[in-house]
Amino acid sequence: MELRQLRYFVSVVAQGSMGRAALELGVGTSALSQQISRLEGELATRLLQRTSSGVVPTDAGLAFWRQAQLAIRHADDAMRAAQLARLSGHVSVGMAPSTTGVLGLPFMAAMRQRYPDIRLHLVENLSGNLATMLGARQLDLAVLFQAERTRRWSVLPLLDERLFLICRRDLPAAPTQDHISLAELGDMPLILPSGPHGLRALLNTASAHAAHALNICAEIDGLPLLMDAVCAGYGATIQPGAAVARLPAEQLRLIDIVDDNISRPNLLVSLSDDELSPAGLATRVVLQQVASELARSGQWPGATVYNR
Repeated sequence: MELRQLRYFVSVVAQGSMGRAALELGVGTSALSQQISRLEGELATRLLQRTSSGVVPTDAGLAFWRQAQLAIRHADDAMRAAQLARLSGHVSVGMAPSTTGVLGLPFMAAMRQRYPDIRLHLVENLSGNLATMLGARQLDLAVLFQAERTRRWSVLPLLDERLFLICRRDLPAAPTQDHISLAELGDMPLILPSGPHGLRALLNTASAHAAHALNICAEIDGLPLLMDAVCAGYGATIQPGAAVARLPAEQLRLIDIVDDNISRPNLLVSLSDDELSPAGLATRVVLQQVASELARSGQWPGATVYNR
């Protein structure tokens, strides 16, 4: 099996057509088809299924495509590292919107200082979507709020985030105390993410345990718009402290939620150690160190580093 064949196969899957892939690669269609046939013969399985509109990967082809992408990236990183004679490569990192607000820029700064030749690809998305991307090998590592232990992933507990009631300082229904339980919220109007969101599921479970139904006045699934609504005084929200990292501190109040088991775990999840490139392994260490430093220094509100 040759690296060239892997590149050919990945291009065909991306283009969905032998002809378009041949144009992209600068080779003849017949030569490309022969190489794919040789690859299928060597693997003794069909990788592509021909259709009237082009080609699509079989189940075996889809599994092979995921690993082929990884192999090509590692090969490219190895060549670049040899050329530069120092650690280099490309690493894709995923974070939720609330996480990027406090961790994103400090992490980028640390990487630029320690590994300037590693090219970062940062992806901001919901934790569930990041897990899907990680499973599809579109990410090397991500900060998630839950992870499937059955997958061949490396899962490192990173830190734990307390949740806060967050509201405008002049919100008429705002409590005066610095700590509050869910049962004490009364009819406080809340703006929360909708049902499929992991944070909403956590709050639903906690409110059921407290035997107090939350008064939800609006559901917003994007953090920037949700926090805009809170800043406009349309209601309060329950979020980790990182949610206010990009907002003016003097405008908002953070009131501790004191109920038991109402915190959000942050997990550093990556491809298995034998799949991560050297650049990926180095990036994971930096991410872990930066997150711990932010929590210990108080720059990550409500975050506590797990004891290791």
